[in-house]
Amino acid sequence: MPYERDRVIVGVSGSPTGLWALQRSAREARRDGRALIAVLAWEPPGGEGLYRRAPCPPLAAESRKKAAERLDVLLNEAFGGHPPGVRTELRTPRGEPGWVLCALADRPDDLLVVGGRRCLARTWRGRVTRQVLAGARCPVLVAPAPLVPREVSRQLRRAEPADFALRPGHRTGGTA
Repeated sequence: MPYERDRVIVGVSGSPTGLWALQRSAREARRDGRALIAVLAWEPPGGEGLYRRAPCPPLAAESRKKAAERLDVLLNEAFGGHPPGVRTELRTPRGEPGWVLCALADRPDDLLVVGGRRCLARTWRGRVTRQVLAGARCPVLVAPAPLVPREVSRQLRRAEPADFALRPGHRTGGTA
């Protein structure tokens, strides 16, 4: 029986690598019987410095609400809701993402998962990943997104929402 304190903590951003990290962290949590804590950190508009000079609690409350809504949307994009078979907790703490993740993953038996790039040199360019790798007190899994062929990647970058719309008479592959 796993301990309640066994956790997989994942930083969620909405990027393709962030969604991949979310899916990978759910697999890790399911495999080990751990709880999954999905974290979307937020800061007040203009950053903490501006907020200290001119605090606006209603604006901060609205920012927290938007972060919680965004986290729900991202879980729906990744799993169609909460990941099946995994105890899931959603958190939207205020602060810089890298430092917030390090503060939450404060136990040696935690596993902290972040999205990264396939190339180690490029992974070090990401500020959040760099902060997590430098400050984590637990094991860190940098989950790179799956490889996409270069030509497909180029086509996807140039794609627009209309390119994904179903055309009349298009079959979705279901049975009738």
